[in-house]
Amino acid sequence: MGLHLHLLQAKLLASILLLSVSTQANFEIAKPNCMDRSGNISIPFPFGMSEGYYFNKSFLVTCNDTHYDPPELFWTDTGINITSITLEGQLRVLQFIARDCYSPDGIRVSYRSTSSRVLFRFMVNNIANKFIVVGCDTYAYVFGRLEYRKYQIGCISLCDKKDDLVNGSCSGLGCCHIPIPKQVRTVNVTLGSFDNFTNVSDFNNCGYAFLAEESAFNFSASSLFDLRNVKKLPRVVDWVVGEGTCEEARNNIYSYACKSENSYCREPDNGYGYRCYCQKGYEGNSYLDYDRGCKDIDECKDQSVHKCVKKCENTPGGFRCVCPKGYHGDGKNDGQGCIHGQSLVFEVATGY
Repeated sequence: MGLHLHLLQAKLLASILLLSVSTQANFEIAKPNCMDRSGNISIPFPFGMSEGYYFNKSFLVTCNDTHYDPPELFWTDTGINITSITLEGQLRVLQFIARDCYSPDGIRVSYRSTSSRVLFRFMVNNIANKFIVVGCDTYAYVFGRLEYRKYQIGCISLCDKKDDLVNGSCSGLGCCHIPIPKQVRTVNVTLGSFDNFTNVSDFNNCGYAFLAEESAFNFSASSLFDLRNVKKLPRVVDWVVGEGTCEEARNNIYSYACKSENSYCREPDNGYGYRCYCQKGYEGNSYLDYDRGCKDIDECKDQSVHKCVKKCENTPGGFRCVCPKGYHGDGKNDGQGCIHGQSLVFEVATGY
């Protein structure tokens, strides 16, 4: 595998680990007595590993520590590998890439199309993911179902010689990428070749196609060879916790998923249903009830946040800057600050 792919995957893994560690350290993420980690991956409720600890069966995850070290996390019984889960409504899964390879005389030697679907209440993210095709004699299609209808899009990747390729560019020369529509639930990828790579076989004899997280792949000339050793790439999937709108959900207090008193409901841009979030000035898991859910952030612990010159006082969901006795002003480093002496308003009011 090429150095650029190694670096990208290492960077992605580091980001996931940092998110997992910071999430775990700041607040509770799972129900009491529930396992909230699998290896390096945090498992926030509504996801869970056993009955009674997940919202419904779509949020069941399983940890395989028998065949993998460190343990790997899988989505229900699908065999889909999960690499991260966020409370913002996304999870990353690893998905197979499609490939089409030929011998120098134009005989197909290997071929793999791919097919996958997401579970109910889940959608393939249409912003973070792109449909990407790599090869100098390759066309490919991705098709399947949206929420209520079918879709099909395609991309063509061509080049005459290796010198045509531009590192970091995916505009059609050796690599092309296109966005996907909203509300994608099934993904089927198929690909082919115009001339069986006979015109470019001295430097390229395989084509590849995948719907994957755009930031996880950076094209270079070596990608034509490096992708031979890559079986899967990450894909971002959106999840929602409820089926109806926020207004409909709030009408049933028993099934309403935003349990924390400092949470609010928001409908997604991609798909249907709703998600829960902590109100401004709070952090935590909005799906947990009462004091286990969204907790007040003490902004006074971080001067880069409160920017108070003298004293910071934490308040529920916020903070205020306070000037000491004998000073006036807003107390903010980027505002008036604290000015020695009483304010003119105070002097007039007191008659001094």
